[in-house]
Amino acid sequence: MNITVCIKQVPGTAEVEIDEKTGVLKRNPIDAKMNPYDLYAIETAVRLKEEKNTTVKVITMGPPYAKAIIKEAYMMGADEGCLLTDRKFAGADVLATAYALSQGITRIGDFDLIICGKMTTDGDTAQVGPEIAEYLQIPHVSNVRRIHEINEKSIIVEMDMAESVEIQEVQLPCLITVEKDIYQPRLPSFKLKLKTANRHVQIITFKDLNDKNVMHYGLNGSPTQVLRIFPPEPNTTSEHWEGNGEELGEKLAEKLKELKFV
Repeated sequence: MNITVCIKQVPGTAEVEIDEKTGVLKRNPIDAKMNPYDLYAIETAVRLKEEKNTTVKVITMGPPYAKAIIKEAYMMGADEGCLLTDRKFAGADVLATAYALSQGITRIGDFDLIICGKMTTDGDTAQVGPEIAEYLQIPHVSNVRRIHEINEKSIIVEMDMAESVEIQEVQLPCLITVEKDIYQPRLPSFKLKLKTANRHVQIITFKDLNDKNVMHYGLNGSPTQVLRIFPPEPNTTSEHWEGNGEELGEKLAEKLKELKFV
């Protein structure tokens, strides 16, 4: 069985710069880190590897320094890694990102199961995973919080549907996105760091993909554009009230009405 995990490098701080012309985040390798939700995806894949005869591949799209999170995935137990990188992919929205990743996944070979984290902390859309599945024309299930069973033909998963829990059997190959409650991610292993220090990372660029239409990638392939993005302004104002319980209760009620909370 072959498992592919989609991972992403995201800003490790809220202090990020924005390109005023494109509305795209300016990536900084110093402050970058693995997307936290992707740690749960890697842990899920590695646990399946420990139970079954599986190969775990990770793939990420980003600048050359995004190779660092592939090395981190190796330290958690991943077997192979692929970096999808090219200036033509820059500025991609969720649709163009999903399309490029689907092309990259097709390029690196066969897969039985694709695992993604629920979302990324720099986008919070939770759309890329399902869109990859649509491009690959395979079934997909989101919000997976538990895997009950997996065999050569299907996987049985438990989904968190907010107000209910649903159990579903999905035919392989398929894609799932996992919740943070599925497993506790392991820490990177120092032994694996030494063992995988020289492990190869496959590099895929635009010229390696089957579809070489530049209008399908990056800003060209993005139907949505960011008009304005900015960090929230901190509000440090405070008020000090004095009085008995009845007086303070009235002041609080008036304040809540003033702020239109009630």
